[in-house]
Amino acid sequence: MYGRDVKEETTVGGFWDEGKRYMHIVVVGLNNKTAPVAIREQFSFGEQEIVDAMIALREEKSIFESVILSTCNRTELYVVTDQLHTGRYYTKRFLANWFDLEMDQFTPYLSIREGEEAIRHLFRVTSGLDSMIIGETQILGQVKSSFFRAQENGTTGTVFNKLFKEAVTLAKRAHTDTQIGEMSVSVSSAAVALAQEMYSSLDDKQVVVVGAGETGELTTLNLFEAGAKQIAVFNRTESKAKAVADKFKGRAHSIREIACGLLDADILISSTGAKEAVIAYDDVAAAQLLRRERPLLLIDIAVPRDIDPAVRALPGVHLFDVDDLNGIVNKNLAARLIEAEKIEIKIDEAIQEFQTWLVTLGVVPIMNELRARALHIQEETMESLERKLDHLSDRDKKVIGKHMKSIINQMLREPIDYIKDAAAQPDANTRINQFVETFGLNVDVPDAEPETEEAEAMSAKAPLRALMR
Repeated sequence: MYGRDVKEETTVGGFWDEGKRYMHIVVVGLNNKTAPVAIREQFSFGEQEIVDAMIALREEKSIFESVILSTCNRTELYVVTDQLHTGRYYTKRFLANWFDLEMDQFTPYLSIREGEEAIRHLFRVTSGLDSMIIGETQILGQVKSSFFRAQENGTTGTVFNKLFKEAVTLAKRAHTDTQIGEMSVSVSSAAVALAQEMYSSLDDKQVVVVGAGETGELTTLNLFEAGAKQIAVFNRTESKAKAVADKFKGRAHSIREIACGLLDADILISSTGAKEAVIAYDDVAAAQLLRRERPLLLIDIAVPRDIDPAVRALPGVHLFDVDDLNGIVNKNLAARLIEAEKIEIKIDEAIQEFQTWLVTLGVVPIMNELRARALHIQEETMESLERKLDHLSDRDKKVIGKHMKSIINQMLREPIDYIKDAAAQPDANTRINQFVETFGLNVDVPDAEPETEEAEAMSAKAPLRALMR
């Protein structure tokens, strides 16, 4: 039941950022799995307000970066915070204030994920694995749009700029490398796939769509994207038929003219909400007689059925109903789940790579100081050479300077690789301190534990790698 057993999926740990702050990635949200539509619709951010909302969320206490994802099935707030408890609280308080609701009214419906679980969730959402229709690609565009708008308005920083770009890249690769998006798992898309299977191309086929409701419009969209160029939409209210047909360069007709529509049709897909059949046996029989039994594909995705099932016996008529399509959908859904497992493996790999990158953020100041120290030595040496060898031409100086920098870069490669690797080891702080002392760097090394209330719950000797889990 909605509102029950919605746990806060927490993971102890975070990461040191470049500013020597101990940070956490958190996502607070609700979706079709945690809340009914009556609750979700209260938390919908409009197109014109979402930028202002992300800016306002970014200004909340302990929030350093923010991205808001708002779709018909989910509202999720992604934040980077320096304190878990404070970050969670002020994110929830932001929702309460923005939508003028009491916090306890919606808290039972929230799902809260932190650390690795938050990263995994974003990767699964962007790849379509957390969608109602598993593997769908619409959510990828929605995530990209939210991220780009956040980036353009300065609510993201080093962490989310990296994380969201990785999520988008992963999702694109997942859909390219697997077949998860090639198998229809909605009845309307399965109907179009069936038409494509019967006719190798829809370009030159006369297609009739009966019904201009949500399913009818989606069917028309799928047909149009599949290459159909000659689409006629029939509906009881002709103005509704025209509203749909105009979107896809089609023609609109009243359903009273369906007998004429049958004469030219190669494919007819029907999805009205009528209580009785709208396409009678006699109409199809008469049309087939005039058509000289030319093949006619009829796909009935309505419940109750729109097409008299008796037409199945007519010569040249191929009739499929929703039960026939459900078989295709279930088969394809099983195949998608197999493909989804392949994507989960890619997600595991991407999480590991991202966490490795996060670990190195804490040693960026050390690497920068080491480079700066080496370049300072190079500059002093170069100045000394120029004083002692005043006959050098500008070209000679340029060549010598270039080679000196090359030597420095080669000598720094192993120390920099070492410090990156050291940051992920159990004895990270000991290694890092030794590194800083060895090279005489003027850099403060963060303690193994962050000075936050979360630190009290952690081991007194927690290594930097443990903090990253």
